[in-house]
Amino acid sequence: MSEIVLVVAAHPDDEVLGCGGTIARHTAAGDQVHVLFMADGEASREEADITQRRLAANNCADALGISERIFLDWPDNKLDSVPLLDVVQSLEPHIRRLNPSIVYTHFWGDLNIDHRVTAQAVMTACRPQPDSLPALKRILSFEVLSSTEWSMNETFVPNYWIDITATIEEKMSALAPYDSEMREYPHTRSYQNIRQLAGLRGASVGVEYAEAFMLLRAVEKSV
Repeated sequence: MSEIVLVVAAHPDDEVLGCGGTIARHTAAGDQVHVLFMADGEASREEADITQRRLAANNCADALGISERIFLDWPDNKLDSVPLLDVVQSLEPHIRRLNPSIVYTHFWGDLNIDHRVTAQAVMTACRPQPDSLPALKRILSFEVLSSTEWSMNETFVPNYWIDITATIEEKMSALAPYDSEMREYPHTRSYQNIRQLAGLRGASVGVEYAEAFMLLRAVEKSV
């Protein structure tokens, strides 16, 4: 049976950096993948830049077979200036509407403040309530190079891996629309190091390429 999958990313490009190979696996299996972007709103970027980033997100979504892109347009790198309740309330209607079975989002200890607020907002919006999110089975956090590894107080310790050997090329190709955000090797956010991280994560579980996650919540539903 197909799944409904929601990826909640702080910014366009985080979705493919964090779980692009996994998204490609889901869509290849017939799952519906929806991606929600929290930030990159007009308060922080020139209008032309916002348009370009949104076009890149749409092109990436097309490459990965993503069903829907949602843009909340909160200000970039300023999510901590917005009351958390407001952020959560902007997210909740979309989560309730989609009723996903799997949610992917950021690691709560990332260096980037928008990543941290996004992770907290997702966990709050997905909190258990009677008759809410009946399909939800798993919430997982992904890593984003140039933010996760620079965490000062928290360490990303993966406990869940997804084999992306069959979809690594789709992940790498989906980065092309975000080429302006990429950096030259040996920067962590270079094409070479993104592939190498997937190779390292794969080697740790005996496959060629993998993406690593921290499993935040898992619920076994009644049949």
